[in-house]
Amino acid sequence: MSFWKKPALVAVSALTALAVSACGVTSGASEAPAQPKQPSVLELLASDLKGSLLKTAETTDKTDSVTVTMTGTMVGEKISMHGFLDLGDPLKAEMKMTNSKGATTVRMIGAVIFTEVPAEGRTATGGKRWMKMDLTGLSEMTGTDFSKQFEDADPVKQVKTQLAIEGTTVVGQETVNGVPTVHYTVTTPVATYLKQVDSMRRAANEEALAGQGVKEIKLDLWVDEQYRPRRAGMVMGKMGDMVIDYTDYGKAVTVETPPPAETADFAEMLKGLTADS
Repeated sequence: MSFWKKPALVAVSALTALAVSACGVTSGASEAPAQPKQPSVLELLASDLKGSLLKTAETTDKTDSVTVTMTGTMVGEKISMHGFLDLGDPLKAEMKMTNSKGATTVRMIGAVIFTEVPAEGRTATGGKRWMKMDLTGLSEMTGTDFSKQFEDADPVKQVKTQLAIEGTTVVGQETVNGVPTVHYTVTTPVATYLKQVDSMRRAANEEALAGQGVKEIKLDLWVDEQYRPRRAGMVMGKMGDMVIDYTDYGKAVTVETPPPAETADFAEMLKGLTADS
């Protein structure tokens, strides 16, 4: 080999090594195996049903508040409700409820409910705007825990009910109010569903459903990528149906007790009526 060829070969060898190095390949070594793709949250929600619902219940249980919008039909009458829940202890709520008779604002603080009296009906309350009802005594009298009414709108309760009933399946990915979710569904006999209803209201619910000939209850739940319910649905045969949308998780809310000067006490009014008779 001539003297001038030798440095040329060295240069070519160096360039070849540099090119191989730049490509990330070492001579004589195979490429590293590709890492498996991690499933998205939506894929996990669809593939791990029980684990996902458990995580959803745990995540949602840490939420301080949520805005609720409910629409539905009950025994042929359209009803709607919009407001928010303070999910602390006690549960607090402020809701505007609308039906064929009009709209009413209701505030609940624990077992005490304050209902806004329409202007035309305030003669009976001495001109006072709010009617106070302590449901503790009423619940004991009737055997129905009225204070649990708004708890049914609690998203945690919706998840736990779906989790407790056997047979829940995945419908698929769907968008709810612009948010990607996974949709779950289950249809169950009334007797199975009633086991998830508060014991003090179970008999009244059973009687109402039986009176309408309802045999099955269909429950639906939509969960987002943050493991939070975005929608819950219920179909109760010809008795009615309901859809609840959940938005604004964690938004600061305040449910205030109406001023005493603007509040009439239902229990005191009853005492007055009894004394007059």
